[in-house]
Amino acid sequence: MLQSIYIQNYALIDTLDINFNTGFSVITGETGAGKSIILGAIGLLLGQRADIKAIKSGETKCIVEAKFNISSYNMESFFKENDLEFDSNDCIIRRELYASGKSRGFINDSPASLAQMRELGEQLIDVHSQHQNMLLNNEEFQMNVLDIIAKDEKELGKYSDIYHQYKETAKRLADTIAKAEKEREDEDYIRFQLQQLDDASLKEGEQEELENEAEMLAHAEEIKSNLFKVSNMMAEDDMNMLIAMKESILTLQNVSKHYPAASEWAERLNSCFIDIKELSHEISNAQEEVEFNPSRLEFVNDKLNTIYSLEQKHHVDSVEQLIEIAEKYRSQLTEITSFDQIISELESKKEKIYSDLLAQAKVLTSLRRKAAQDVEKKMQELLVPLGMPNVRFCVEVTQRKEPDTKGMDNVLFLFSANKNGTLQNVATVASGGEIARVMLSLKAMIAGAVKLPTIVFDEIDTGVSGSIAEKMALIMEDMGKHNRQVISITHLPQIAARGTTHYKVYKEDTETRTISHIKMLDQNERIKEIANMLSGSTLTEAAMNNAKVLLGITN
Repeated sequence: MLQSIYIQNYALIDTLDINFNTGFSVITGETGAGKSIILGAIGLLLGQRADIKAIKSGETKCIVEAKFNISSYNMESFFKENDLEFDSNDCIIRRELYASGKSRGFINDSPASLAQMRELGEQLIDVHSQHQNMLLNNEEFQMNVLDIIAKDEKELGKYSDIYHQYKETAKRLADTIAKAEKEREDEDYIRFQLQQLDDASLKEGEQEELENEAEMLAHAEEIKSNLFKVSNMMAEDDMNMLIAMKESILTLQNVSKHYPAASEWAERLNSCFIDIKELSHEISNAQEEVEFNPSRLEFVNDKLNTIYSLEQKHHVDSVEQLIEIAEKYRSQLTEITSFDQIISELESKKEKIYSDLLAQAKVLTSLRRKAAQDVEKKMQELLVPLGMPNVRFCVEVTQRKEPDTKGMDNVLFLFSANKNGTLQNVATVASGGEIARVMLSLKAMIAGAVKLPTIVFDEIDTGVSGSIAEKMALIMEDMGKHNRQVISITHLPQIAARGTTHYKVYKEDTETRTISHIKMLDQNERIKEIANMLSGSTLTEAAMNNAKVLLGITN
């Protein structure tokens, strides 16, 4: 429940720090006094969009903070899921708005996102403003009311899971069918491209090998001639370096017995002799193997031209990338041939899930039809005392052609305030005063099913007066008795008089500005405030006496 609210530098408010009591409280004040400012401040705590124009003129920052008692409500799971500090007794929500446009939110002094503030706020407080009466024309709102009374949260959650599976499977099926059609259109093209790549008989590393071979074949005569020249230079008798090196080794070995250093030189020279001898054989063999082969050169060049052409066509620069493209085409063709089986499996899966979906939808429909009867009965009980003796309220539950996120049901609230009147959509036939009474009755009924700590009514009494207003006040008073806090912002004395606690919002003009205030009224102040509401600006003795009567004061 809302224990207190602190507001600083918001709109016309300098500083406001006020405590709220349990039960039924009322807030009154002249039009423009600042009641909407308080609602706007609460809206900031509930994660609504911030407007820097709300910061008090001349200030750089405004603060709105509220303290809630949550000891009677099981909310620990929210704090654990959002990694926020949890206090089993109190919860403090704070919003800071800066002139720079920056906004910060806190839950129990821990930074919090607006989404977290909204989620928590929905569990702590419900603010019903006049524009919410338009919700009566909203099918989703009507469905939500029925689901709350049906207490079908678990069944609806199960349906939602199946529905998401169904939509996901249906999307996969549609995407697979579309992909199959597209790729079947491209099948001939893919087969042609793959055939070209396969005909090329590509191998990894082949391009570099072929380029080296082409270079050698193109210069075969020059290579052979030079290798022959080197081979002769190494092997001719008159300049045979191998014979000269062998003789040098023997000479060094002979002298080594008298000159030890020569032994090492002989060994080193012998090592060189072995290397040169092997090199001579290699050059000689290579010279014999190198031959000018025009047909082989033509083959190699043709193969390279094929590779270069394929690389240019597929915008790559290596044989390895061409091989990857070929494997991709091969996979696509394999996939095309398996599409029929995949589609068949998805169709079977979709049909099975759809069957489960319809079965769960029937469970929801059954619960909703039963709840519809309870809603009709309860609304009749609530609306008749509110000046509608001939009222009829009907909840029409009809079947949709296809399931949606909430099931197979369409829900429509039908209403007639007149005897033998035709039942029609409540939002289109009810007057402003009737809509106010219908919404109050719905809220009262919902409050009995949902453990919501605080409900704020912003001029729910629009379009009503007199005894009807008093009976509406009795409903709100009764709502405030069941471990719940109800706050009503009102212009009607009949409602103001029923409040357990009475607050007044008023403006004060100074030489430089106008400031809004709110205060809790004592008994004498309440009598005067209600008398003013009865008689206007001129306070009369009769109005004072009427105020005492409304307040149940006998002396």
